[in-house]
Amino acid sequence: MISTPSTVTTHSLTSSDHASAGEPFFSRPIVKNWLTFLAAGFLVSVPVFIEAPLVRFCPEISVIMTGGWLWLAFYLMKRPKTHLWGDLLFGFSWSWLAGAIYWGWFRWEPFIHLPIESIGIPIAVWCLWRGWGQVGNFFYVGSLLGTAITDAYFYVTGLIPHWRQLMQVDPSLATPIFQSALEQVQTPWGTSWAVVLANGLLGMGLWAMQKSDHHWWALAGAVLSTILVDSLFWFAASFA
Repeated sequence: MISTPSTVTTHSLTSSDHASAGEPFFSRPIVKNWLTFLAAGFLVSVPVFIEAPLVRFCPEISVIMTGGWLWLAFYLMKRPKTHLWGDLLFGFSWSWLAGAIYWGWFRWEPFIHLPIESIGIPIAVWCLWRGWGQVGNFFYVGSLLGTAITDAYFYVTGLIPHWRQLMQVDPSLATPIFQSALEQVQTPWGTSWAVVLANGLLGMGLWAMQKSDHHWWALAGAVLSTILVDSLFWFAASFA
């Protein structure tokens, strides 16, 4: 019997196509990947825009809140439907703790920023070696890579003195420092390094998004959101 085109099309559908068609929209792998990507990007911005101002007044509260994030992470991980988000929150907890410690007590010392932000690396390495909590730990590694690239930019463009000044003066007096830093960023040297490092982050993020696993999309969200957060700071400085 000769198959008609419609018959061939119907018979060529794989079992995964049928399974995907019958799955709830938010349970489909590609949708979950995008949700993981967006959630990772949002969580990168939380320590920058929410925690940093909080720790200026009461860093102890931010440190204590780490326990709350971990409790919520483990609670969500106990349930299959929310395991992914608990996993992501687990990695976020280490970023939050590191931010609380650094921005609370050491923010005027840029040279120890990255070592403090790396506080969760031993736990992340151990978890990844055991094959546990990959989404959260990849998110943490991605956010740490973004932090390292941003810090590298401050070093190579000579912005470290501006960093120290901003951390020591009253926010109402920060405008001249922002303007001076912006002038340095807009030099050919500063612009060239911004393009190089941003392209490095962009390439890393897009490469991770070619993978099908959720943890790679968590890393991509953390890495690419670094470009967005840094751009927002640049615009803020421009209009200061």
